[in-house]
Amino acid sequence: MPVLLNAVAGGLRVLIGSLSRTLIAVCLGVALLLSACSGSANGLTGNYVDDTVAVADRLLSTIALASDDAGRSEAETQARSLMNDYMARYRPRSSVNGLSSFTTMQTALNSLAGHYANYPNRPLPEALQSRLSKELKKAEATATRGA
Repeated sequence: MPVLLNAVAGGLRVLIGSLSRTLIAVCLGVALLLSACSGSANGLTGNYVDDTVAVADRLLSTIALASDDAGRSEAETQARSLMNDYMARYRPRSSVNGLSSFTTMQTALNSLAGHYANYPNRPLPEALQSRLSKELKKAEATATRGA
């Protein structure tokens, strides 16, 4: 009888251990699935036109900040993150990356990212700021037009 009880107890331990591992795996899978479905931390929605307009507006306000503005450094850090998220989301999409609005946006983002990478403590030169402003407004306009 004690042998039978030991066998049953051992079987229950194995069963409980297996069920708990399965439950943990299911919970982890659900958590990953839910986090993958949520919006990005920078507020990108997945709608190309809305995201392009929002990113362009946010970058226009960032590059318009004065060099002595107290929030400039934080705004530039957020802008870099936003640019990375935007490009990571839309560059792989063949339905988007051939549009002229995306090409214009990519040119502007590459220029701005290059300045932030090479001259992190310097303000944008006026010529670059003017060019970026024109490109971002053009990308915004062409995206809303559907091109």
